[in-house]
Order: sequence, then structure tokens, then C-alpha cells
Amino acid sequence: MRFGTPCWIDLATTDPKASRDFHGGLFGWQYRANPTGDYLTALADDVPAAGFYRVPDMPDPPAWTLYLAVSDSQRTADRIVRLGGQILMPPQEFDGQGSLLVAADPTGATIGFWQPAAPWPFATGTKGEFRWGELNTWDGDSADKFFVDLFGYQLEQIGDGEDFDYTTWTLLGDSEPVAGRMRFGADFPRATKPHWMIYFEVGPMLGTDEATVLAVRLGGRLLSEPADSPFGRLSVVEDPAGAVFTLIDSSNRTTPHAPSEEELGTGNDDPYDD
Repeated sequence: MRFGTPCWIDLATTDPKASRDFHGGLFGWQYRANPTGDYLTALADDVPAAGFYRVPDMPDPPAWTLYLAVSDSQRTADRIVRLGGQILMPPQEFDGQGSLLVAADPTGATIGFWQPAAPWPFATGTKGEFRWGELNTWDGDSADKFFVDLFGYQLEQIGDGEDFDYTTWTLLGDSEPVAGRMRFGADFPRATKPHWMIYFEVGPMLGTDEATVLAVRLGGRLLSEPADSPFGRLSVVEDPAGAVFTLIDSSNRTTPHAPSEEELGTGNDDPYDD
């Protein structure tokens, strides 16, 4: 695992059972509880894919948190502060598995960091697994600078930088980006809060359209109709507890072109708008 790469996702929710049942029905996840029973690990083909935990009272809607791998959580915390971020939860050790840190970048989006104490399995890329993390924010330049300074990412602008401002972040020496950043356009309500959008792969056997129908049947709410993009066919769904995510069939791609905000699952019906 390279430092600066996505290594975990979890969901803080007021209703873990509703979220667990919904995602289990949608992705076929099985679950394993920790010894105290306050944290559930979702398994995709017996490999850890995500976590769930209960928060009794939340001021904001439930949301997925993305974690990036680091080599030293305390040094990372110190650098975050120097670079203009804010520590939301200082480094904490968890059952000898590693050290966890939660922060807000200078634009206000929450992001986690995980220092694994041993090889850390994380299911990615196939059906029901993490595919992509995308930071949606008002201040793209500040977000880019913060994460570049933190991890040494190489930036690539895949939009026009004005009407559509979208960058990808790639670790030095790698060919594939680890995450993306989209700046909100003028058509987004000013109250929309910076946040990370998590993309889950549905695969060609199910496909985005059928996965979307299934999500609604399981009690989810459709926020953005399935649409084609150069990255795969996408839709945006809200689970019964209010957490928002994107479904993607990355095998179903259109001819490359500058993708629209709607194609990237960030249409006007924004769930983070107050």
C-alpha cells in the first residue's frame, strides 16, 4: 500500500441497521462486528470493503468518509495544521490495527487518514467495492495545493479549468490517479458544503441501470438518473439513512470528452445543500 492512496471508507450514521441492510441488499455484503459490537465491517467476497458505526446525534446528514494511507499519523496531523487544515479527531490507536486521524482540509471537507500497523486489506475495483473518491469543493486551487503539499501528488486538469474545473491526483511514478477534485460550478447553491463523493463499482453483470432500480427498491432515493460518461455509466443515490454515493459501471464508457457535472454525479439536486 502506497501512502497517499485510498485505503478505507466508513459511514457514520444514525441508523446503522438501515444502512447495513440497504448496502447488503445492493452489493451482497456480509458483515462482521468488532469485539465491542460498535463497529461493523462489510465484507465483499470475504475481503473488508467498508465500515459502519452509529452516531446518535448528527448535525449534518450521514456521510461516507474516505481514508488515505499515511506512514505516521502524528506527523501527518502536524503537517495538516501547518498547511492550513483543521484536526477534527487527533490520532488514535485502534486495537493494535493502526492509528486513525480525521481532519478537514482548508476548504472544509472532512477527510480521514489511516496508519496501518500491518498489511491492510481493502476490497476495491469489482462489484460492490470502492472505485473512486472525488472531492467536491468551492475552492479547487486551495484543495489541490493542500493535497499536493501533503502527498506530492501530480495534478492533471481534465476539464477546461473554468466552466468545468476537475483535476486528478496521481502519485509520483504512478500512471493511474488516486483521486479527483471537482470545483462546484455557478449553478450549485452557495450553501452546498464541500464533501467527498464515494463511487462504488457495480460491474457489467448488474450494470448501473439495474443497480439503480435495485437501490430504489431497497428504500434508497434516486438523486441523479443514470448517465454515460468517459469513466463509466453513473447514477447518484441516497441510502435510507440519508448518506449519498455514486454507482458506476466502469466497463460502460463513452467516447472521451470533457465530462459534465451531471455525468460526474454532481447535478443541481445536491444532497449536501442546506
